[in-house]
Amino acid sequence: MYQPAVSASLKRLRELAGDPLLVRSGSGMVPTDAGLRMIEPSASILRAAETLFSAARGFEPQTAANTFRVAAADYLDPLFLPQLVAQIKAQAPLCHIEIHPLSAASDYHTQLAQGEVDVVIGNWLKPPEELHLGKLFADEIVCLVGKDHPAAKRGWSREDWLEAEHIAPTPTHPGARGVIDEYLESQGLHRNITARCPHFGLIPRMVASSLLVLTTGRQFCERFTERLPVQVLPCPVEFPQLVYYQLWHERTHASAAGRWLRERVKQVAAALQ
Repeated sequence: MYQPAVSASLKRLRELAGDPLLVRSGSGMVPTDAGLRMIEPSASILRAAETLFSAARGFEPQTAANTFRVAAADYLDPLFLPQLVAQIKAQAPLCHIEIHPLSAASDYHTQLAQGEVDVVIGNWLKPPEELHLGKLFADEIVCLVGKDHPAAKRGWSREDWLEAEHIAPTPTHPGARGVIDEYLESQGLHRNITARCPHFGLIPRMVASSLLVLTTGRQFCERFTERLPVQVLPCPVEFPQLVYYQLWHERTHASAAGRWLRERVKQVAAALQ
């Protein structure tokens, strides 16, 4: 600022404060008591404004202190969420992360709209059109059975598969049937589900010690073949590929922090394939 502009600004401040603010001392100027009292509150206001507008301008991972909220079911690759958390903490060490489950009680449309979660990750036969979405990866649908399951020895037909005892996840939201059963219904078919579990990561152990059949993506199933007495079999029903997406709301579409988070999700998904 040039000297006349400084003088004009000081005049306005003096009028507002009812105090000279600066007085002469020798060849310079020193603040009055009122001026000194204004320094810290003014600095606090400027810091808050800088935080506000820097967040609007961009996102600096190393210094940001955002809280990221991710809603995801655990039927993705079991390594996905651990690696997502690790990557976020490595690149944005001051940020917080909350993982929210997708359960029968959750309404992810409302959660996204109200800012309770930033992204929702899962698979849908027909993704909701009213939300933004990004495709993460596609996977072949296969079956996971225990090594002592009859189908592991002699194979099976479509009728054998439909009549077998199936285990399936508890629906992720009210009215949901899951992509497997949605597709079967569209084909006029129905499988014999005799067990349900809300904790998808526990299902392979249940399969290993029973005659239950888990039908899901190959990427998930193959993580367990070296750790458990289970086997991956082709599914005798021809399903379309299982497609995983991340969903987000218009309210965070232009957010720099939101874009950064979605890029981390995309990179982790690509690295696991």
